[in-house]
Amino acid sequence: MTSFVGNDYHLSVKDLTEGNEARTILRFAVPMLVGGAFQQFYNMVDSFVVGRFVGKQALAAVGQSFPVVFVSVALVTGITLACNVLAAQFFGGKRDDGVQSVIDTSIVLTRWFSLGMTVLGVAAAPFILRLMQTPDDVFPGAVLYLRIVFLGSFASFSYNTVSSLQRALGDSKTPLYALIASTLTNIFLDFLFVVGFGWGIAGVAAATVIAQTVALLWTARGFKRNCPCFTLRFRSIRADQAIAGRIAAIGLPSGIQQSLVGAGLMAVTGVVNGFGTNPAAAFSGASKLDSFVMMPAINIGLAISTFTAQNLGAGRVDRVRRGLRSAAVAALLIAVAVALAMYAFGKVFMGIFSADPEVIRIGYEYLRIVSLGYAAQTLMFCFSGVIRGAGATVFTMVMTLLSMWLVRIPCAVAFSRVRGTSGIWWAIVVGYTVGMIGTVLYYAFGRWDRKMSDWKNTGAPPAERLRESGE
Repeated sequence: MTSFVGNDYHLSVKDLTEGNEARTILRFAVPMLVGGAFQQFYNMVDSFVVGRFVGKQALAAVGQSFPVVFVSVALVTGITLACNVLAAQFFGGKRDDGVQSVIDTSIVLTRWFSLGMTVLGVAAAPFILRLMQTPDDVFPGAVLYLRIVFLGSFASFSYNTVSSLQRALGDSKTPLYALIASTLTNIFLDFLFVVGFGWGIAGVAAATVIAQTVALLWTARGFKRNCPCFTLRFRSIRADQAIAGRIAAIGLPSGIQQSLVGAGLMAVTGVVNGFGTNPAAAFSGASKLDSFVMMPAINIGLAISTFTAQNLGAGRVDRVRRGLRSAAVAALLIAVAVALAMYAFGKVFMGIFSADPEVIRIGYEYLRIVSLGYAAQTLMFCFSGVIRGAGATVFTMVMTLLSMWLVRIPCAVAFSRVRGTSGIWWAIVVGYTVGMIGTVLYYAFGRWDRKMSDWKNTGAPPAERLRESGE
């Protein structure tokens, strides 16, 4: 059994348990934020290329596919979140044996999961799109796009797993460089395949799969170079049963939570589809902008999760609380700024995706209304970051069930009958607000830090407790 020693090791990974909390979180978050922005940017480029060079039906088709892909990615996100939390806690507890076990187990789980999702996604794509009431003129392109993207599931899921492990060890720069390389590849291939070769939606989907493969290869190479104390292998490895059980305990609630979000997006998309192709196209473009401008809040929340996991592993709940306060203020200021930008210039931004006046009008209406909920959503992401980092993922699952399925979707159906598509947009704001209130209340009154207290009271590091208890 080895320990964390040697200058090379500390140059490779980053300890988040020391130093000023606000600076530590924000410095760690910046590469993630930039990387997330690049990731959303190439999604926007997909929509721009098909919207401008193929047509609004193609734009709507890509939009229809997004929540379906989101559900599949959400399921593997549960695995990657659990791996991130466990690896970071082991690292904070100075136990590299636990970290290596998490790495091996996560790769095995991701490999089998991606195989299952590929088969299921290719076979079920038409059925799912029919359930979403996809317009007839959009349906064929959406099926084609989905099937091609699902064929590339292994690269996408494996990238998410490896990048999550890198962030757990304090390396948020390598995933950033991978996303930059992936984005540039995707943009080049989008124009080559669609504008140059005339492949239409198939060209955009193929470009996405190739770009995701580039991201995986880059992160795998970076992991080997920057984390030499650990081994990243895709063959001849076995899952550790104790670790796999712990990943399931943490990851399944998170995966279900994210799947509920994706399924909720599918349900909301179905409500929008009932109003025709123009609203479907507008929703596709506007939601891409929406995802882009929320990147700062999402990535600060992810940074808080890793920060929390490492510090709870080291028994430093005081740093967690101080770090959350500072990071939440910074994220909230950014959210207010981007909300003002969307409110003032949303019509210009919508013009990126379509020249159709009605599509632009509906999309601008979406941005003006939904931007009013950015502050609430930002606070929800930040407080959820602490809760996830502590491993209390059951609560986040329950909160998503409440805010999405018991509030947002019923409100979208009810409001749309009175106010049309604008009622759907107001339902989104209501869902954000309810989610924020519930998350803040749980942080204030819930026992999310109980596992840290157990470790501190027993004096045993988390890796040793996991081995001895079989948790």
